[in-house]
Amino acid sequence: MTENPMSKSDTDRLLRETPLLDYSAPSIQHLVQLRQWRDLPPFSRIQAVYNYVRDEILFGYNVDDSIPASKVLADGYGQCNTKATLFMALLRACGVPCRVHGFMIHKRLQKGAMTGLVYRSAPEYIFHSWVEVLLEDTWYQLEGLILDGAYLQKLRSACPDCTGAFCGYGVAVKDFQNAVVDFNRNHTYIQSEGICRDFGLYDCPDDLLREHGQALSPAKAFLYRHWGRHLMNRNIKKLRNK
Repeated sequence: MTENPMSKSDTDRLLRETPLLDYSAPSIQHLVQLRQWRDLPPFSRIQAVYNYVRDEILFGYNVDDSIPASKVLADGYGQCNTKATLFMALLRACGVPCRVHGFMIHKRLQKGAMTGLVYRSAPEYIFHSWVEVLLEDTWYQLEGLILDGAYLQKLRSACPDCTGAFCGYGVAVKDFQNAVVDFNRNHTYIQSEGICRDFGLYDCPDDLLREHGQALSPAKAFLYRHWGRHLMNRNIKKLRNK
């Protein structure tokens, strides 16, 4: 999606640090310097950061959506919202303007990762987001980094006869075997077919979560943090290690 060129104030706004996009954290600065991402041309820079978050930050469920990027990096795993936070922080640390788009998705796309009582007790609709990145005056919607390549490959191997649409295990796409998850100046998607409500664009996840973050009762939030997500991560790990 091409838009009018941004002003300096717009660019500054989409590069700013926030409590969740804590890119001044030593761990994030060290990673950026180690990988030398700032030395790459803009497209290669975005692609390298994208591939890192997709494949080196494994698909998994953190304690909460509202954790800073440095915590996601320390965990070494994440889901749509927490991977989006880390991706945005790394991009902004590299001087790449970005924004976040919020949604609700149906919980059925999590079936398989969620099982049993965890699935039955989960809200029918789950908060979701993807990152939009500005490159050469074009905004790219990058959702395809949610699932690491090893997990997605094992899921495809487990479902060799699925040649069309697929919904489950963290996936909701029209063409499962050929889902577009590699960034090469294109949009990437892996859960977009599960979207049922659009919250629009926000400068940062802090503002998006403040307005639309998942509302759970204290009891459900406690059970998710201390029980449900561990079962989900176990299911994901079991499939990845098959």
